[in-house]
Amino acid sequence: MAKSQGILTNMGVDYVIVFRFATTDRPKAEQRFENLIQALVGVGLATEVRNGDNHSLIVFVKVASEEHIFGEVYRSRVKDWMYGVRAAAPSKEVRQSLDGEPMNESERLRIIHQLITNPTSEGGAGITPKKGQWENVESVFALHDHVYNKAWIKKWSTQYLLTPEDLDEIRNRLGEKVAYYFAFTQAYFTFLTAPAAFGLAAWALLGSFSPFYAIFASIWCVVFVEYWKHQETDLAVRWSVRGVSKIDTKRHDFAHEKVVTDPVTGEEEHIFPATKRLQRQLLQVPFALVAALLLGALISTAFGIEIFISEIYNGPFKSVLVFLPTVILTTCMPILSGALTTLATRLSDYENHSTNAAHEKAVTQKIFVINFITSYLPIFLTAFVYVPFGTVLVPYLDVFSLTVRQFAENEKQLKTPTSAKFSINPSRLRKQVIYFTVTAQIVGFAMEVVVPYLKRQGFLKYREMQSSRAHAASAGGAPPPASLTDEPEEKDFLARVRSEAELDIYDVTTDLREMVLQFGYLALFSVVWPLVPVSFLINNWIELRADAVKICVEMQRPTPSRADTIGPWLDSLGFLSWVGSITMSALVYLFSNDGLGPDGNPSQIKGWALLLSVFFSEHLYLVVRWAVALAISKIDSPGRQKERRERFAVRQQYFKESLDQTSRLPPISEKAEDLNFTREKLEEDARQSSLSGSSTEQRFWSRQRSAGEVAVVGKGMIERALPASSEGKKEL
Repeated sequence: MAKSQGILTNMGVDYVIVFRFATTDRPKAEQRFENLIQALVGVGLATEVRNGDNHSLIVFVKVASEEHIFGEVYRSRVKDWMYGVRAAAPSKEVRQSLDGEPMNESERLRIIHQLITNPTSEGGAGITPKKGQWENVESVFALHDHVYNKAWIKKWSTQYLLTPEDLDEIRNRLGEKVAYYFAFTQAYFTFLTAPAAFGLAAWALLGSFSPFYAIFASIWCVVFVEYWKHQETDLAVRWSVRGVSKIDTKRHDFAHEKVVTDPVTGEEEHIFPATKRLQRQLLQVPFALVAALLLGALISTAFGIEIFISEIYNGPFKSVLVFLPTVILTTCMPILSGALTTLATRLSDYENHSTNAAHEKAVTQKIFVINFITSYLPIFLTAFVYVPFGTVLVPYLDVFSLTVRQFAENEKQLKTPTSAKFSINPSRLRKQVIYFTVTAQIVGFAMEVVVPYLKRQGFLKYREMQSSRAHAASAGGAPPPASLTDEPEEKDFLARVRSEAELDIYDVTTDLREMVLQFGYLALFSVVWPLVPVSFLINNWIELRADAVKICVEMQRPTPSRADTIGPWLDSLGFLSWVGSITMSALVYLFSNDGLGPDGNPSQIKGWALLLSVFFSEHLYLVVRWAVALAISKIDSPGRQKERRERFAVRQQYFKESLDQTSRLPPISEKAEDLNFTREKLEEDARQSSLSGSSTEQRFWSRQRSAGEVAVVGKGMIERALPASSEGKKEL
């Protein structure tokens, strides 16, 4: 019973902060911990501390006063209204505003996280884990709601599709950024049913490299990307975050060069010269070239070795040596990709972007270049190098004989055939596409489960070693277990917290990247094997549920973060669909001879025909994209209806308030006696006018003193223009 109670409750904890001091001397650790507690208390947070594993402390944080969090939430909503995120201003009464629109869990956790991490100039404690004076702060995370997680996983195991209410629940629990990922994957999964059905029919009836399938797949890519743009806006309105990207969050690491005063608003602004940032951003060009050169050289080398061993070498251990390129790529690719990813991150840091959104976009763009090369270059080499130019290149493959020379029995087994005797493997391209769209997806799914577990176990061992060394240096012997001093009623709860503290931090960008790269395989190469969408349809049904389990079990609870889009990955989708229109047409042309292709002989390729196919396809893509975007923009949706309804209500409210103010003004009316004029009154008015000095304008507006006088004078003019005799004639 006690164990279940430890899982059922979070003890009212909002956030947990892990303070690790294994490598810090005692006085410094004590001072830093005291500074941490003072910083938290200074922003209205209550704290409790317990022992953690391996020379660490666990600080439990909650809001000291609910009124304080209400005020912070209200201030956040007012800021949203000021920036146009919300159509209507919140009620002037805080409690009334929150009663009308209750605070959800993700909003509460997001605001509290901002109190912990925002700079002191913005009302936060300024705690930045693992940086500067907070280098002992290892992590800041919220605890999982295990009751909800269990119900969530159980519901998904028996449910085929996510409903809008399910997405709303994810948003309310985990924030908009994670909800957008699930919404995107759900939309992508649903859309895959069309190309999966068409691809199955094309595979059975039309075969590979069908122009009909290529046209259908290219149009489908355009429709999906444009639909998702529409859906993003709809969800942003539904979740009241449309335009939230305008509220830029300043980066902690942003280093300004000068402070200037805005001439319009009078606000102080921290400025880093745009020209200097542009100069630094130009380093992206050599970065892309270096990435393409290094990764291309590695992949091309492995590709050449694989061709040599599988199609030229005819000696001992061939069945084993054929895996040598895989070993090379498996060993070297992660190291090289990791080094380039680190370089991309440091280069983005060097660009010194002022906001988190701009920095994230810069990192994503560079990582996409790396992923594009590693994911698609092997197939590009097969389709556009091996297939058209195989017989030309084969004599030069003897350089790779060095890799297997020690296993060969004689030189004949290593000798490359002449161009006339060599024939390419026509099924190579199809097998390669099948590997990347089926086998690699399964391997990647397994790696998502295995790698985090191995990393966690490795970090646990490393921390145990650090803790043992620190304890041996101070007192000797092994450190006592952290649970030794736990209260019995807290024991199970604290064991769960220590376990969650060791979990990895969830990065939704990784899952988004996986989906976008998968979309690229379909957009670029599915014409080679029309069953690609079928494979992805099955994979993504499992992926949606596996990601939910991963978040609930394998990762720390994600810190809620707001977004109104999937970010730079939307641009990547558009880019991949555009490149797909080119590769699809090129592949259809190259393999238009019943799918056999040029058979390694470039003389069979007419350059003008290939370029014409690509040119026509690419321009047709642009026309179709414009037409589809225009058509989808005309489609109404619940989100857009809600936005129009809210804006109409705001206009009506302001109009009503202005009418109410107008109704309070005294009425303007003419008295009855003003309509009676006498000769004496007119003579008196003329005398008064002559006595006082007046301008021409004043005299102009003094000819008639009232509306009644205007009416009398006007009727007199009509009478003089139309005498009684002429009126009688008109009546006849």
